[in-house]
Amino acid sequence: MLKKILVANRGEIALRILRACKELNLKTVVVHSTADEKEMFVRLADESVCIGPPQVKNSYLNIPAIISAATIANADAIHPGIGMLSENFNFAKIVNDHGFTFIGPNIDHIENMANKIKAKALAEKIGLPIIPGSTKNIETLKDAKKISEKIGYPIIIKSTNGGGGRGIKIVKNENELKKNLELARKEAEQSFGNNEVYIEKYIQNPRHIEIQIIGDKFGNIIHLGERECSIQRRNQKIVEECPSPVINEEEREKICELTLEAMKKIKYFNLGTVEYLYKDGRFYFIEMNTRLQVEHTITEQVYNIDIVKEQIKTSSGKKISVKQNEVKKNGHSIEFRINAENPITLLPSTGIVRTYHPPSGPGIRIDSSLYTGCNISSFYDGLISKIVSTGNDRMECIMRLKRALNEYVIEGVQTNIPVLKKILNNNQFIKGNFHINWIDEIID
Repeated sequence: MLKKILVANRGEIALRILRACKELNLKTVVVHSTADEKEMFVRLADESVCIGPPQVKNSYLNIPAIISAATIANADAIHPGIGMLSENFNFAKIVNDHGFTFIGPNIDHIENMANKIKAKALAEKIGLPIIPGSTKNIETLKDAKKISEKIGYPIIIKSTNGGGGRGIKIVKNENELKKNLELARKEAEQSFGNNEVYIEKYIQNPRHIEIQIIGDKFGNIIHLGERECSIQRRNQKIVEECPSPVINEEEREKICELTLEAMKKIKYFNLGTVEYLYKDGRFYFIEMNTRLQVEHTITEQVYNIDIVKEQIKTSSGKKISVKQNEVKKNGHSIEFRINAENPITLLPSTGIVRTYHPPSGPGIRIDSSLYTGCNISSFYDGLISKIVSTGNDRMECIMRLKRALNEYVIEGVQTNIPVLKKILNNNQFIKGNFHINWIDEIID
């Protein structure tokens, strides 16, 4: 087993990883920027190393500084967390080259899945259903017109290295193509340092379904069912649940087994999430995330498996703790993401949290690094809390969420809690009738 892990991330996910490490009796060290020196994850780690100023590129994306911190602290391994460098295969290679264990998949899997075109080609090769579209970077407007005419409008332009809803443009007809192609390239360059894009058939109003995978170094791979992630605002997930309210047992078993067999073909290792669009009983592969997901919480609640511990243990050379026939689904779980933002304009809200009182009670889990007096900075992602409700069934989850959101007190910054309450009280949400564009229909 590893003895000391450096967490190369921040906020609630850094805190989540620290807790898993402590329960595994592992020493911990975190890196932090000057802006985060008083944050909860810094306070609760065994050691901390300041690696730079507030700007992400100068601190949390500063690979030499992170490697230096791991060396100084005599860490055995580096956990990249979520976002940041978690899917950067160059970082994973550097980590391994310097003698540290990278807590995540093999480098080749990260590299293949980081590029959406490569991932799509690999998915088709190993038997996953894909969306019709281009199989290479779209270099010219002529290429864009050719593939768009072939698959038919509407189409969607995506960044090959995309994520988080950035670098995505929907095109309804040829007249909109040139402008949106230029915008997608520009946004991709600004967000990911790469302006390559590809084109797919735009599937209107589908649902977003993802399958959780865990593999070890002994060839064992299991799935932990599916998560529903369809409620998104500007391509950013804000509500997730497990299991999906619309996938029946036959469909669940079929897509989970298909995904599992595909992962076995490439001998996938560690955590992974295979994501699909779902409409009219059909699944379409869109991407694979080779890391821990924000919404891992709901799978943990329903399957009673600590996913972060499994990730650390498999990276340490241990076998997965359970076999597939031992994986049991129990109850229902829903996660709401609470962001520090103006609930209408979505502009970031920053400042000092004057009052913080999280809800509790049966079936409520809060993953957050907030405390009264902490500072919400403009330098980082606005996700400040995840409220997770678990119950015997979906309706019990909803009722617990209603209670918990009314109890939740965060003063000093604006949050999207009013939007979450609006969702909870919507009849279509209660019935499970929604899709990835649904939220635009209920929010002005």
